[in-house]
Amino acid sequence: MSVNTVQAYRRDLTKLSAWAEGEKLRADTIDYTALRRFMAEQGQLISARSQARLLSALRSFFLFLLEENYRKDQPAEQLQSPRLGKYLPDTLSLEDIDAMVTTIDMSKPEGHRNHAIIETLYGCGLRVSELTRLRISDLHFEDDFIRVRGKGNKERLVPIHSSAQKLIDLYRKEVRVHLPVKKGSEDTLFLNRFGSGLSRVSIFNMIKLMAEQAGIRKTISPHTLRHSFATHLVQGGADLRVVQELLGHESILTTEIYTHLDDSDLREAIERFHPRKG
Repeated sequence: MSVNTVQAYRRDLTKLSAWAEGEKLRADTIDYTALRRFMAEQGQLISARSQARLLSALRSFFLFLLEENYRKDQPAEQLQSPRLGKYLPDTLSLEDIDAMVTTIDMSKPEGHRNHAIIETLYGCGLRVSELTRLRISDLHFEDDFIRVRGKGNKERLVPIHSSAQKLIDLYRKEVRVHLPVKKGSEDTLFLNRFGSGLSRVSIFNMIKLMAEQAGIRKTISPHTLRHSFATHLVQGGADLRVVQELLGHESILTTEIYTHLDDSDLREAIERFHPRKG
């Protein structure tokens, strides 16, 4: 699994450990009833999706204990999964993205970097973790591609348009070349002012601030740019399988979540095809 998934599972099991210690319960003897109580308490504190991940962590942990003969049963097996309603994340229009770009202070050294980051996230549909892991040696501009390391360290080639290439080259030649690059970050593309790779949190905060300054009243994150990338491709007529490959999704079902139709598409369909449209 990816580093982020492992960290999330570790946090979830730490929650169980702290709770069980307070209840004077042990991992090799805790039963279904106690775990159900734990999940019910967590359900008051975290979202349904976080509950689902927590349950997945518990099932994996107790399956491990069973396989390693620390237990003779799997008490988490019968725990009910929370219902996950389908949701449609916010999508940015091209005008929204342009408005965010105009908020960038290009007089500051990080301005060129931030502009390149926005264009790369939106232009290539990258996850924020994929962007932070992007290396100079992954850039194959002579073929108009970049190499991306996705979940589980799986690699894929993603086309990159010429405007994003120019912004990256400008950042490398005008800004990055003057940074005191830390050891181990020599090949990392996007760096902070101290010469180390950017964190996911710093990019999240940067994009959130841009959206606020642009007057965009939506819940915005780096993933919004990825979702917008997929949505705009499908609305423009791109094949769903192609979008799946570009996003690095194992299942086409995951891609379908990113390719919803907007309200105008739905209204147009009713007006054009429903017999009672008038």
